[in-house]
Amino acid sequence: MVSVLKCFQFCSCSLHLEGALFHLGGGGGIIFYEDRNFGGRHYECMSDCSDLSSYFSRCNSIRVESGCFMIYERPNYMGHQYFMRRGEYPDYHRWMGMSENICSCRMIPMMHGSHRMRIYERMEFGGQMMELMDDCPNFMDRFRLSDVHSCNVMDGNWLFYDQPNYRGRMYYLRAGEYRRFSDWGGMSARIIFYEDRNFQGRFHECMSDCADLHSYFNRCHSIRVESGCFMIYERPNYMGHQYFLRRGEYSDCQRMMGMADCIRSCRMIPMYRGSYRMRLYERSDMGGQMMELMDDCPNVMDRFHWSDIHSCNVMDGHWIMYDQANYRGRMYYMRPGEYRRYSDWGGMSPRIGSIRRITEFN
Repeated sequence: MVSVLKCFQFCSCSLHLEGALFHLGGGGGIIFYEDRNFGGRHYECMSDCSDLSSYFSRCNSIRVESGCFMIYERPNYMGHQYFMRRGEYPDYHRWMGMSENICSCRMIPMMHGSHRMRIYERMEFGGQMMELMDDCPNFMDRFRLSDVHSCNVMDGNWLFYDQPNYRGRMYYLRAGEYRRFSDWGGMSARIIFYEDRNFQGRFHECMSDCADLHSYFNRCHSIRVESGCFMIYERPNYMGHQYFLRRGEYSDCQRMMGMADCIRSCRMIPMYRGSYRMRLYERSDMGGQMMELMDDCPNVMDRFHWSDIHSCNVMDGHWIMYDQANYRGRMYYMRPGEYRRYSDWGGMSPRIGSIRRITEFN
């Protein structure tokens, strides 16, 4: 979480997730239009609806006649969420939409009264607890942490934002218990592949490992990583050249990273908090001289006086090995496990120039 905002007045609200919070209130009617500028087939709604797909095939403009609503890009209140107050939205870009897909909505009830929520550092209401009764524009500044894994909303309606100052992806929370971040629609990681540059053309969204992407798109020229970190591969089954991507926009992958337009598999790198430890071996099957690493190593030759690594055992943490010094060149993602020969991590040769821990997951 970065921010949180509470909603307490009809047609007004403020919300946040990764570092801020905010409160809400409303009640009224919303009209969805298939075409821009309020054209084409339309559907009017005055309450919650878990599946709008039977009423329209796309949504390119919206008119909120009264009250406040949360709209969702998928059925059952899943996917991207957008807060809508009274007003006209002639194009989906006006509500910062990712696409013309709107498949469910919630009416935010009018709320007059106190606002109170408890936020927890771990799932199932574990770890450090913080209580909020007002807006919070920056979680890190206020509480010295930004990962919120569960929460209990006692009073009021709130919005979480994944960036400070009420920006970024948002999540609507009404009164109730949220035992894990997925309960409010939060995701540990999400990547979107686009066939054309600048996030155009056919696209595919992925939130976990995928061994074969070729049925979802023919080529990949741009990528948007909305949350988390991923390793992408140029061949199916996590083979070929590997590229590490953290949250951000890659509008021209070929120009920015020198990668081909063939992306055929990807791995989601799970969030990890803990120690890092790996053992490197001079020979295959954990043979020969052994070196243990617990921190980054910008130059394997300088540190250990040899650079051919034939096998390794990753005990803790997630790592990236590079075939050149100073974290350059071809890279290899190493998650916990045994690698009995260099081909197990996709290496073409045993030469390794540097090794780095993956410590940033957003």
